[in-house]
Amino acid sequence: GGGVHTYYGHNSSFAVKVGDTVAAGGRIALSGNSGVSTGPHLHFEIRVNGRAVNPLDYLK
Repeated sequence: GGGVHTYYGHNSSFAVKVGDTVAAGGRIALSGNSGVSTGPHLHFEIRVNGRAVNPLDYLK
């Protein structure tokens, strides 16, 4: 699909569901060590029209 989507990986639990609206500063998830990883961390990705982009271009 089109549009802008954010992805958050390696979480231990989620506070929201896909499609929920989140206010600035709102909790989305707790970071964890799921999947193939060597320690707790966050995998953050922004995709525009299905294509990964540099998140620094979208964050203040």
